Amino acid sequence: MDSLAELNALIDEWDAADDARRIGSRPHSVGEHFAIERPLPARLPTEPFETGRLFTPRMDRFSQVTVRQNQYSVPIRLIGRTVRVLLHASKLVIFDGRREVARHCAGAEAGCAARLDRAGTGPRRRQVHPVHDAWWAAVRKIRGDAEGTRALIQVLLLHRGMAHEHVVAGIATALAAGALTPDAVAVEAAKLPKPTRSRSTAGHPSHPRHRLGRPRECGR
Repeated sequence: MDSLAELNALIDEWDAADDARRIGSRPHSVGEHFAIERPLPARLPTEPFETGRLFTPRMDRFSQVTVRQNQYSVPIRLIGRTVRVLLHASKLVIFDGRREVARHCAGAEAGCAARLDRAGTGPRRRQVHPVHDAWWAAVRKIRGDAEGTRALIQVLLLHRGMAHEHVVAGIATALAAGALTPDAVAVEAAKLPKPTRSRSTAGHPSHPRHRLGRPRECGR
């Protein structure tokens, strides 16, 4: 099976076929017995209630949390903090307080894309650039969703120590060269010249304060 949805559809087919089955010499089939017993149980409660299991993991330095031996991505602004995780049968939802910040498929279900709170991927919103998405898509195509997302997180962490424009340029260069690793992005970004700090004109020798003239002679 490629997904839980396909498995559930197959189980529904098995249930429909099982309704016509008869147990031993009983006069009624399984489906007929179920129709008799269906009105007997009490009604389900009308109030909504949470069916997921709660976890409170702490984010590691790679912007990930571990739930039942599986790692899931979380926005990097939450590194080092404890988050709330609700684990359901087919999905996993991560909260920072009451705010949902990420949603993933539970386990390693194929074909399921992660959804992150893009506003929280870094200290500056401008860090999310179209070249990030292009690089991420290329990496996921080769290495899969899980490994591709981990690689993207390591690239986003480069923004903490490098200029935003340098990281974006490094991603573009690495993508064009087919170098789909965070190390390649870091190397290409480090090749660019560091921005020079603008000096104040007050400290420049041409400032009037630093100009020396001939002293005036008394009596003239």
